[in-house]
Amino acid sequence: MAGVGIVIVTYNSQAEIGACLDAALPRCTDLVVVDNASGDGTVGEVQRRGARLIGNRENRGFAAAVNQGVAALNCSYILLLNPDAVLKTGVEPLQAACDLPGSAGAGGCMMNADGSPQVGFMVRALPTPSALILEALLLNRIWPHNSVNQRYRGLHLDYSKRIEVEQPAGAFLMFRRAVWSELGGFDEGFHPLWFEDVDFCRRVRDRGYRLYYVPDAVVNHTGGHSIPQLPVEVRRFYWYRSLLRYSAKYFRPAELKGVSLAVVVGSLLRAMGESFRCVTLRPFAGSGRIVRLAGQCFRAGWADGKNITVRRF
Repeated sequence: MAGVGIVIVTYNSQAEIGACLDAALPRCTDLVVVDNASGDGTVGEVQRRGARLIGNRENRGFAAAVNQGVAALNCSYILLLNPDAVLKTGVEPLQAACDLPGSAGAGGCMMNADGSPQVGFMVRALPTPSALILEALLLNRIWPHNSVNQRYRGLHLDYSKRIEVEQPAGAFLMFRRAVWSELGGFDEGFHPLWFEDVDFCRRVRDRGYRLYYVPDAVVNHTGGHSIPQLPVEVRRFYWYRSLLRYSAKYFRPAELKGVSLAVVVGSLLRAMGESFRCVTLRPFAGSGRIVRLAGQCFRAGWADGKNITVRRF
C-alpha cells in the first residue's frame, strides 16, 4: 500500500467533472469516482477519461460514497476532491504535511475564479455552540466581523504559510488512510450531506492528531454546483438536520437546547425572507419540518439514538 489515491463523489456533475479529472489523473497513484445516481451525463464524462467508476443506483449521500471510494483504493494517503475543484499544483505538499509528527491530514488553498482565496470556507475552526447559534440566527451574515465568526471562519489566520488548523474543508482534504481506518471512516448518519467532514475533523482532533493548512497545494474551486439542484426548502432541512445532529453528538444538553431554539427562530426567519422574495409560501413547508425536529432535540435530544452517541455531562 503506497502512494496517493483520490476519491471524487459526483452527483449531476457533468459540467465540472471533466476538468477535474483531466487535472487529477496525472497527479495521483490511483483515482476512483463514486457517482450517486446522477441523472445527467456525469457517468459518460468519467468513462470517456478512463477513470475508475463506482456507480450507485441511488443517492447514498456524501459520507457513504466517500467510504465506498476509500475502501476501493489501496493507497496510504487519500485525497478527497470535489468534482468542481481543479488541481493547479501537485499534491506532494499535502502528503508532506500528512507525514509531520502527529499529523492526520491536511487541506490546501482553494481559489475563486478571480484568483482570490476562499477565506471563510477552505479552513474553519470546529464549531462551538455560540458559532452555530449565530449561524442559525443569520447573525454571522448580518455581522460577519463579530469575534465568534472571525474565529469560526478563520478570518484572522495567515494563509501565506503552513499552519495547524482544526477543520480543513472536505472539498480538498488529504488524510492518512491509517487514521481513517482507526476512526471508522465518515459517519454516514450525516445524510445526505453537510457536517460529515466537520465530524471527521472533530474525531481526528479528539484522538490527539493534528491537521494542517498548506498554501502550496492549490485548486480552483467553483463551489456548490449540486446544491442549487435541490429545492430550497429541501436543502435547508438537510443543513439544519445535520447541524442538529452534530450538536447532539458533541454539545452539552443545555448547549443543544440553545442551538435548537436558534434553529427554530432562524428557520422561520429564512422561510419568511424566501417567501417574501419568491412570493410563495412554499418555504414554510420545509421550516415546519425543521421546527418539529429542533423542538424534539430541545425536549429529548436526537431521535436517531441507535446511530448516534449523545454526549452527557
